[in-house]
Amino acid sequence: MIRSFGAVSAVLVSAVVLSACTVTVQGTPLGAGRVINPDKQEDVDTSFINNTDGGEIDKLAGTVIKDVEKFWEDGFPATFDDKPWQPLRGGYYSVDTSDKAAPPPPCTDQASDVEGNAFYCPSADIIAWDRASLLPVLKEKFGEAAVMLVLAHEMGHAVQRRAGITQQSQRNDPQRYPTILLESQADCYAGSFVRWVSDGKAANLSLDRDSLDPALEAMVLFKDPVGTEQTAQGAHGDAFDRVSAFQDGFEKGAKLCSEITVDNRVFTQRGFISRQDEATGGNLPFDQAIQQLEPDLNAFMKGTADKLGKQWPTPKLDRVTSSPRCSKGDQGPVAYCPNDKTIDMQTKGKLTDLHAKIGDWATGTIVSSRYAVSLLAVLGKPLTGPEAQRTVLCVSGAYSKFLLTREGNGVFTLSPGDLDEAVQVLLGYDYPARDVDGEAPATGFERVAAFRTGAVDGINACDLR
Repeated sequence: MIRSFGAVSAVLVSAVVLSACTVTVQGTPLGAGRVINPDKQEDVDTSFINNTDGGEIDKLAGTVIKDVEKFWEDGFPATFDDKPWQPLRGGYYSVDTSDKAAPPPPCTDQASDVEGNAFYCPSADIIAWDRASLLPVLKEKFGEAAVMLVLAHEMGHAVQRRAGITQQSQRNDPQRYPTILLESQADCYAGSFVRWVSDGKAANLSLDRDSLDPALEAMVLFKDPVGTEQTAQGAHGDAFDRVSAFQDGFEKGAKLCSEITVDNRVFTQRGFISRQDEATGGNLPFDQAIQQLEPDLNAFMKGTADKLGKQWPTPKLDRVTSSPRCSKGDQGPVAYCPNDKTIDMQTKGKLTDLHAKIGDWATGTIVSSRYAVSLLAVLGKPLTGPEAQRTVLCVSGAYSKFLLTREGNGVFTLSPGDLDEAVQVLLGYDYPARDVDGEAPATGFERVAAFRTGAVDGINACDLR
């Protein structure tokens, strides 16, 4: 069975394959953000790659492979009880999917089988990638770090095989080794490698932390379609699951990744529970979403305040047509107003635009963050500074967890894909993280990490006492 990074969107593939057409691809072209050390740029030898053309894409891929091999040569024994690392016996394959006559790699029938993909094949012990319509598009739209992430993920599957997780073990015990678990573990291993590079330990690669955001945006493209059951064959996870696994590896290392099991990993991906929810893609119209959010957020914040011995004042939610200007800093389209303890929400403009562009939980994430600022005020906590910014995101994430795990007929809850919308708005915008001075963490990576603290561990993890 081929282990791939995930199903790439048709739009991403068509950006290269249908080069004569005008196609809009998500992402911002990135000319900078190179990951190969400048003094190593001319030293890249691609001769070890089967079917290479020796071009820039394979130079980048080859450089990543060399460093990820070194990472596991050193790190595999430390992770797996001194067991030595075994290099891939089948090697690496670059595939020109634009050429119908190009030789296919092992485990495939024709070169076009690799189109828009990169994969690890355990039976041949090889890694292959599409050098025509995957890696160059990732590089152009999301930076070289996205290419590094994809290839490190595939090496993660090779790590699993060497750690004893085989096709046979998965067939014999699919409940213990569901596909989504194996993909999450490979994402985690990729995160541990990227952290090693980011820390300056790689011989050939380097990485600025700012380059992580576009790489994670690329990962969002490879999420499963909204509504996919986590038990589905070939499931890789929703955007929240995939980014969470990557960040766990980045923050906690390969040893934690090796210990991921069905008993200690909770996945947020799930199927639709009603035809109506499926028909709308799980999204409510803006006015209806706000109508349900307002009382529910107040109830959640009141319950939290009550447990901490404080009285929740039920702040008034003022609908405004202009941008909120009720504090000295720009909080974005929704703002907590310290002087009169209200919340101003712009009903037309950026908030409604994001609601339409991303989905209703982009709105929910932003609005809940302003109620979180109000909660900090009630608790007498600072409303400015890095700690306030992280706590606001944590509380917003905890509210999302509360909704995701809530049970009962007819209750307000999250739909499949909602947490993906939270990830998207956090990566692309800093509104949910802003304090009352309008300051926020600089990177989406930091914002998602703080939100995840609450979304995974709940309100108690937000350190409100």
